[in-house]
Amino acid sequence: MVDTISMVDTVSYTEQIKALKRENEQLKQQLNARVAKDETQVDAFFTLEEYLRYGRQMTVRELGISGQRKLKTARVLVIGAGGLGCPALLYLAGAGVGKLGIVDNDVVDTSNLHRQVLHSTERVGQLKCESAKTYLQKLNPFVEIETYPVRLLNSNSFAIFRNYEVILDCTDTPITRYLISDTATLCGLPVVSGSGLRTEGQLSILNFNNTGPCYRCFYPRPPPPNAVTSCSDGGVLGPAIGLVGVMMALETLKLVSGAYTQDNFKPFLTVYAGYPTQSLRTFNMRGRKADCKACSLQASITEKMITSGEINYTEFCGRVNYNVLQPEERVSVEELAEALKSEVTLLDVRAPEQFEICSLPKATHISLDALEKMSVEELVQLKEPIYVVCRFGNDSQLATRLLKERAGLKRVWDVKGGVSRWADVVDLKFPKY
Repeated sequence: MVDTISMVDTVSYTEQIKALKRENEQLKQQLNARVAKDETQVDAFFTLEEYLRYGRQMTVRELGISGQRKLKTARVLVIGAGGLGCPALLYLAGAGVGKLGIVDNDVVDTSNLHRQVLHSTERVGQLKCESAKTYLQKLNPFVEIETYPVRLLNSNSFAIFRNYEVILDCTDTPITRYLISDTATLCGLPVVSGSGLRTEGQLSILNFNNTGPCYRCFYPRPPPPNAVTSCSDGGVLGPAIGLVGVMMALETLKLVSGAYTQDNFKPFLTVYAGYPTQSLRTFNMRGRKADCKACSLQASITEKMITSGEINYTEFCGRVNYNVLQPEERVSVEELAEALKSEVTLLDVRAPEQFEICSLPKATHISLDALEKMSVEELVQLKEPIYVVCRFGNDSQLATRLLKERAGLKRVWDVKGGVSRWADVVDLKFPKY
């Protein structure tokens, strides 16, 4: 009898839980329906909750209720949901920008989490644009968010850009920066452009009101490919790039709310440095170049040239050719592991900061930069056979070619995949970074 009563109690309790869940779901549906019917709508712009949500910033003289209304109807596109895009999106959504677009075809990786603050450990492997949308919708359900899980290309940039009124360039390659600037200029859209690396960053506003300079005005020619360092190679400190992203958000709010006018706007470049003491410096920049190919009266770049692929941004910016060796001049990490059982020279050409993180047993460290500055007399002191390793197997190819051509060394091999491949195949406990 006792067992029967206990069973009845358990069933009853389970039914109560199910009933509570159904009731909770009904309440949620009623709330959503209420919002959909605008039962709390005060005026043409805001609900009661929105007045409460944005009240602290609407009382700021520089923004006011008129500026908040402009934010409500604004359409802002953010390209890149990484170290710059995450803090920018966070504050734009919090401020109440009506529609946010996010372009990013990358997925969340554990190495992103120290700086890309919209993502989480649980969302590793998800598309960054969708991960960001999940966070932002919880932060502010009044903001419409559209995602574009694609790589920005000549073929799709115009179709995406024309749905927005301000573009945020949160990318990290010259190839994409030129494409963004050219497309935005031809669409008549301003670009809030930011960048960051290590402990420094910078930002500016391009093509303001179709009269300000574009990216090509600042940089008519791209930097040499070997002078461009990515975050994965050069490293980045989260708060430093985050501050630049926050400043980009503020510049966007100023653009959208009308704080900048034709009379008071002057082209600028703001530079942030995190070390040794934090500093911000803003430089006045020149206006449009009279002979700019994208934005001057003599502009030669057209939409058709971009969409057809006639303008090849990869070719224009160039790229470092790491494929400088023949197959027989490269070995696998398994072959390296076997070679290390005998007397060989293992030369690690990564940057000092990377070598300090982890290194293979018996490795000799000479960075590629230092290697290139060494004399022939110094290079020939390296004892053959030599196996050259770096992080991914790129710089080590250049170092191997240098040792063979400049120093005349014969028994030199590059290690394919570098220490990253070693961690995947030979030693699963070797740190990856």
